[in-house]
Amino acid sequence: MRSRTKYLAVIVMACAMTAILSTITASAESDDLDSLKNLVTSFEDSLINSSDLAFFLATHNYDVVPRGDHVDLFLNGKVYKLVPNGDAPGLCNIESQSQF
Repeated sequence: MRSRTKYLAVIVMACAMTAILSTITASAESDDLDSLKNLVTSFEDSLINSSDLAFFLATHNYDVVPRGDHVDLFLNGKVYKLVPNGDAPGLCNIESQSQF
């Protein structure tokens, strides 16, 4: 009987740890996207093109690929399309996301 109680306690603890870790992971994804948004809105350059934007983001440790008139950014299992926004505030618009 006593070993069953210990076994049950271990299972309950494992479930609790799993729930806590999944919450932390979801929070980290949100923090990464928030960091990206803060970065691209902290600077302005009306002449930036997709190559310049990709270089700028790569120097800040983002996984990016310039693609013609936009940049594909890979973050937390998703691909974000970033388009330089010219005279608008910030460096770019984050237009879409998809799974990869």
